[in-house]
Amino acid sequence: MTSLSPLLVGTGLLLGAAGAAPVISAQSIIVNPAQTTLTVKVWTDRGSGTQVPGYVPGERIRLYTSVNQDAYVYLFNVDPQGHVDLILPNRFQGGGNFLKANTTRTFPAASDPFTFNIAAPYGLNKVLALASRTPLKLDQIATFKAQQDSFATVNLQGQEKLAQALSIVVNPVPAENWISATAYYNVAQPSAAAPLQTPATAAQTATAPPPRGTPIQPVAPKASALSVTVQPATPTNTPQPLPAGREWQTTVERSGNLGEVYAEFAARVRAEGYSQVSMRQTGNHIRGEFRKGTSSATLEVKQKGKRFEVQLNRR
Repeated sequence: MTSLSPLLVGTGLLLGAAGAAPVISAQSIIVNPAQTTLTVKVWTDRGSGTQVPGYVPGERIRLYTSVNQDAYVYLFNVDPQGHVDLILPNRFQGGGNFLKANTTRTFPAASDPFTFNIAAPYGLNKVLALASRTPLKLDQIATFKAQQDSFATVNLQGQEKLAQALSIVVNPVPAENWISATAYYNVAQPSAAAPLQTPATAAQTATAPPPRGTPIQPVAPKASALSVTVQPATPTNTPQPLPAGREWQTTVERSGNLGEVYAEFAARVRAEGYSQVSMRQTGNHIRGEFRKGTSSATLEVKQKGKRFEVQLNRR
């Protein structure tokens, strides 16, 4: 069992002068003060805005991240006691961290074999999204201790130590090639799970709406566990690869929703050895991109009532 930790929507925005060193921030962990056209966002399944979503132990949580340009995205979770976990990348099928421009990654996706379950300690959690146009070397921060490990083990603890280590990692990267965003969520006892208000960062105040809600009240940690726990999902039958050929399509009728149907066929594409690198939904249409070495494939599922049109193009 692997543990993780808390999120309000966060957006990497343009700040001060180009070429400046990374800024270590108590609120946002690490900030790029240089101007860049790259942006990254991170949020939870309970909305965005200026209010911090609240969860209670036992509930499940999903994380979302997106970029406006092709980039490698790294997600770190820091719980109220300073415990750090690397959420993305990981070794699950959907754990690749390369995102195409203007696509949104759901974590975990409907087809992933695990869930995130909320647990104590209580208090404000932070999720840091760090996006870079080139891969970053995190060997000194996190490593996979064993071949069977699905998530890497972080070699340091504490928000400040994480920020210092990341500032060294991004130092060789041109300032315009990376950006960060921080999101928040609160883990509370069942009687105190209402959304809270987070202090605005310098980057957020330029575009965020006026604050609303109740100011955050400090909550003392009451347990040694992390705020999110990864647990294996119930095993299902092994998906079968789709028929061979460069182009394949079918139409099915069922009562399931669009996401469930897409997840079913995406699992069959992965059974061929492909890894999903992006997924984007527009209305009743989901498009996913997959890679296997030098080969690629595009899966599209369109819903029309109870009918689903499925098309796969291999390249």
